[in-house]
Amino acid sequence: MLKTLEPACQMTLEDGAIARSSRAFVKSGLVNVTRIYRKMLLWLALVPIIAITPSFASTLPDFSALVEQEADAVVKISVLTNVESTMGGGFPGFGPDQIPEQFRRFFDQFPQEQAPEPRQRAGAGSGFIISDDGYIITNAHVVDNATQITVGMNDRREFDATLVGSDPASDIALLKLDAEGLPQVTIGDSEQLRVGEWVLAIGSPFGFEHTATQGIVSALSRSLPDDTYVPFIQTDVAVNPGNSGGPLFNTDGEVVGVNSQIYSRSGGYQGLSFAIPINVAMSIAEQLKDHGYATRGWLGVAIQNVDQSLAESFGLDKPEGALVAQVTSNSPADKAGLLSGDIILEFNGREVGYSSALPPLVGAVIPGETVDMLVLRDGRKKTVEVTIEALDEGQPERAAVASNPVGESRLGVEVSALPDDVAEQMGLDHGVLVARVDPEGVAAKAGIREGDVILSLNREQIDSVAELEELSSDAPANEAIPVLVQRERSPMFLALTLPSGKG
Repeated sequence: MLKTLEPACQMTLEDGAIARSSRAFVKSGLVNVTRIYRKMLLWLALVPIIAITPSFASTLPDFSALVEQEADAVVKISVLTNVESTMGGGFPGFGPDQIPEQFRRFFDQFPQEQAPEPRQRAGAGSGFIISDDGYIITNAHVVDNATQITVGMNDRREFDATLVGSDPASDIALLKLDAEGLPQVTIGDSEQLRVGEWVLAIGSPFGFEHTATQGIVSALSRSLPDDTYVPFIQTDVAVNPGNSGGPLFNTDGEVVGVNSQIYSRSGGYQGLSFAIPINVAMSIAEQLKDHGYATRGWLGVAIQNVDQSLAESFGLDKPEGALVAQVTSNSPADKAGLLSGDIILEFNGREVGYSSALPPLVGAVIPGETVDMLVLRDGRKKTVEVTIEALDEGQPERAAVASNPVGESRLGVEVSALPDDVAEQMGLDHGVLVARVDPEGVAAKAGIREGDVILSLNREQIDSVAELEELSSDAPANEAIPVLVQRERSPMFLALTLPSGKG
């Protein structure tokens, strides 16, 4: 028999317990449903974001299309060069002059070797086609002294190449094929490169043709020893022997550099690769095409970097610029009124952060062109106009010689008048010669050495020992001041701090 349900206010204790249990169940269920519902809403809200935001993997560049489009314009370059043989007449393996006189008659009975013909050595590198009528850029060192140059295409065709011109200073060479309708690369703008940007190299490392390797731009405007006129692009792209002369591409498929050098202790790739900016390479290539040789601008100054001490002594807020240590007589800089002690802060509208940045900027100017320089002189900035001339690669070098001591200075050095023959050899018309340096003196701490010629102190020219004594006595104490010296072949500024009183 069914019982009639009563109002809730009239439930029995048992009924109340059941009701409470039911409510708790429903409540917990609602809580769980709410939690699930909230999670669903959160998930649905995130779906558009996840769909729009690319994963980390998708941000990595895919170079497959670039390689497919550009590989046909990248070539392998094979060269043959003549190498003189060390073999000569006499006993095999020995030249006649290598056999002692007392034994020579015993070897006369052996058949004499004929003078050997020059041997040929094979070499290889890479290059890329810049015009459909067959002009190719590669490295100068790839084709240096080559007697035969063969260019291999991606479709396995081969052509004999003619050397149009080569410029060792920039390591750029221009070749020409007798062909038409060839694939060509797209030339980019190396001035737009940024550190951290992805780049790709294609070349023939160790003879493995059309090998692609990728990395990033590690640094810009690198200055390397003996490569004054190239502001190299540093990358971590794997480059090995055979990659030389090959192109460096950006992600847009444009050539931004010419792979040229690696830093290595083993001869192979170790994470430091250097490429010639394409803007430099194309400028040289155009000159080689027009004239068969390249010229570069000449300013006519000896420069050095500005460190913290020198910056303080010249009144700079921070180390920057190229400090002019010497101005060559009758040079463009001399004609423009540039002075020793000037600090070049800008050249032709470009900032000169380090002294190494100046030579490439000067070298890129066409001889005869007039440009502006922003210089710091006596604590004030001024603009100097200079007309750049062509660089004469064969300017003579000068050497320094030591002499006997005569006087002693507050600087902690013994100096003498500059002998006429030394002045002539060094091309100097003033200065005093450092004969001895007190190892505990301020000059030694500044880096002055025996044999240096002191040319100026605190921007005042030194013409005699007495003048050096006077200037050093009057110089401010406990304050960095510049001293210009000439050492061996190069003038340089040093910063020294004089103590109070005589020293």
